[in-house]
Amino acid sequence: MSSSAHHSSHRRLITDSGPARDREPVDAIIVPSGRRAAALAEAGRLADELGCTLLVLCSKHADALEAVAYLTRYPDADVIAVDYPEAGVARLPLLETSTVLGESRLRRRTDTSAKRNLGLVLARLAGWKRVVFLDDDIVVPDAADLERAVALLDTRDGVGLHIGGFPDNSVVCHANRETGARQDTFIGGGALAVPADRIDSFFPEVYNEDWFFLVGEVMLRPVGQVGTAFQKPYDPFANPDRARGEEFGDVLAEGLFALFDDGGRIADADRGYWKAFLAARLELIEEIRARIERTIGPITLREKYILESLAAASGRLQFIEPRHCVGYIRAWRRDRERWHRFMRGVRPIRKESNGQRRPIEVALDRLRLRAFHSRHAQDVSLARRQYRGQQGDKKNQRQQGEQRVAEPRGVR
Repeated sequence: MSSSAHHSSHRRLITDSGPARDREPVDAIIVPSGRRAAALAEAGRLADELGCTLLVLCSKHADALEAVAYLTRYPDADVIAVDYPEAGVARLPLLETSTVLGESRLRRRTDTSAKRNLGLVLARLAGWKRVVFLDDDIVVPDAADLERAVALLDTRDGVGLHIGGFPDNSVVCHANRETGARQDTFIGGGALAVPADRIDSFFPEVYNEDWFFLVGEVMLRPVGQVGTAFQKPYDPFANPDRARGEEFGDVLAEGLFALFDDGGRIADADRGYWKAFLAARLELIEEIRARIERTIGPITLREKYILESLAAASGRLQFIEPRHCVGYIRAWRRDRERWHRFMRGVRPIRKESNGQRRPIEVALDRLRLRAFHSRHAQDVSLARRQYRGQQGDKKNQRQQGEQRVAEPRGVR
């Protein structure tokens, strides 16, 4: 298999998006957030314009109370912010794809997939039918594009927005583009409409988890694309660890989707296939590296960083064997059955007869999650006090820093 095994585009796998004029209401926007509250401004604006629920699943630098306090500036957004537990959610099924790699360097440790899976469960319990997963670094200029996306969910299992601006690619694919090759993007979880009332797929703990979410029993599910979103720019080559962490998931996803492009099915991805694909992947990385080294003149600082990231990806690739790929795909298929059985037992909660609590509130209690609501006066009051306290602490720290800078040397 030659380097042509890397397919620069999988766009023909996307079903025709249909007429963009049709619109349906969005039940909820779900944001798996790891950044501070200000990163939620775009999601807040969209939920405010659409008058829908905004479910924020917080971890790392994100905090549920801080999120609610910040998002009160969007009065028509029904905000629910949840602190995702470090140990995970006990009542959700344990997935083999999270353990099959053990402590191997191929394992990518992140909770994004787990938060998205929790979002699927909460949406089903709450009775939401049309939800949109939105990352906290995505901008959607026209909120109506989300309504256009969910309008296509009657016949598709996922509808993504066209990602403009900064491309949504892996480090290796960014390097491929920056060195002059054609490189397309695909739909992904950054801006993805999902039929929460019937979808039985899940997000595995691996890079490109959103591509796996869109795959069915034997091949890609019916998916569409409509509307426009923009990825906020970042430097994919700032840290070679990014390339190392992505490599295994990128190999798996690109390998499967190349197979789908050629009319193949998951069952065709045997050890022989992966042996050839891994060789082609190494050839691709070496080809990108050669393009840089063939350029006339000294290597630029940017090219130096690209080469370092390519070396990191190549180094990690050396540890990936066909048995790892086959083993992970088998674990993922078993997890699909496990998740399917679990979701069959997850049914929408009926509204309480006294109308005091909504189904989403009951669902959060059942899963024993710490959550705050923008429409609960007590939560908002607590959130605002904490937020003002944090802002005051930051102001004092800045003033102390400015005072230290202004002090002459030797003065304490």
